[in-house]
Amino acid sequence: MSNSRIVILFWQLAILAAVLVIWQWGFEWSKALLPRAYVPKILDPYFVAKPSLIWQSFLRLGCFADAGGFAACIKGNDNNLWLATLVTLKNTWWGFLFGSASGIAAGLILGRSDFLARVFGPYIVALNSIPRIALVPLVILIFGLGDLSKIATAWLVVFFVVFFNTFEGTRAVDRDQIAAARLLGASEFTVLRTVVIPSALAWVFASLLPAVSFALIGVIVGEFIGAERGLGKLIIEAEARANASEMMVAIFVMMFVGILLAIAVRSLQSYLLRWQPQFEQSA
Repeated sequence: MSNSRIVILFWQLAILAAVLVIWQWGFEWSKALLPRAYVPKILDPYFVAKPSLIWQSFLRLGCFADAGGFAACIKGNDNNLWLATLVTLKNTWWGFLFGSASGIAAGLILGRSDFLARVFGPYIVALNSIPRIALVPLVILIFGLGDLSKIATAWLVVFFVVFFNTFEGTRAVDRDQIAAARLLGASEFTVLRTVVIPSALAWVFASLLPAVSFALIGVIVGEFIGAERGLGKLIIEAEARANASEMMVAIFVMMFVGILLAIAVRSLQSYLLRWQPQFEQSA
């Protein structure tokens, strides 16, 4: 490990430690040193639970502190932390996969066809202007409270993000390369496979990283409005009991899930774009 990485790691850990210390004891320190009117409300454990309380809630929700044992706790709770995380992760993955696949396919087709782009362009712009979150109640009404409505919500959020990047990436392909491929006798499919897709991959992956987060957001919002299981339902139930520590547990788990999905997409990007200079070292 180089010296620069050691310095960066040191400052990252120092910042994390400072945040945790202030978070844990900052409210008491503020009350002792400042007038009541100037105490930051964000440090109030009622609104943002202390790290120690969050850890205790994690042990409880994760069935590590159950008197009956881990297995009995898992069986006795249909929406325990691990099942809720698995359900949310599964719905996020399928919504991201379907949204990305359909967005890439539509972007490639319309990007390669001026006629189709002009025909469908106004409709896509009109649909994209609708806030996707506003459609969540309608999606739940159509697909019910189960997992399918959460996957459909994630698909709605991801599709347009990936579509527009793919469309613009397809349009930005060097026309001279396409002309040269055709001059060598390449068919339209060969041009698409060997010229257009490799050139547009950078644009596609530029949308996939935020699309992962958007897919998770779509699933969580769907679970907020109506769900049988999931991290969003855990948050809503904790909010109903004014239990900030349990809400923070679900939020941190969501953050961890999002990081894992982003790392997976980034790794795939580094592999598929290993011929580009910025990915040569990591490939």
